[in-house]
Amino acid sequence: YHVGRCAGRLTMEKITFNPGGDEAVEFYVLAQTRLGGFDYILVTDSEDGDGDAMILKDVSEPTESQAVYEAVTEDEELHAVGSLFSEILEDEDIDLTQ
Repeated sequence: YHVGRCAGRLTMEKITFNPGGDEAVEFYVLAQTRLGGFDYILVTDSEDGDGDAMILKDVSEPTESQAVYEAVTEDEELHAVGSLFSEILEDEDIDLTQ
């Protein structure tokens, strides 16, 4: 996904991922939602302006102390969750394109 937005309109939380024990990667959370019993977050690599985005799914067990996220890659799930995020971000002047 690609995110086009007007800078400064949305305050985003910065989160850090440690994929497979590799070097930490930081993302900014644009939105979150729940669908089919799973939590999803839409993250971007850019705090201001345009950037790349991806949808992550929380696959952690309820007993885990930290969330475990996986990138959504299955087309049907990606389309369903992407459509939800597009609706959520519509009022924020954010354009989410695939």
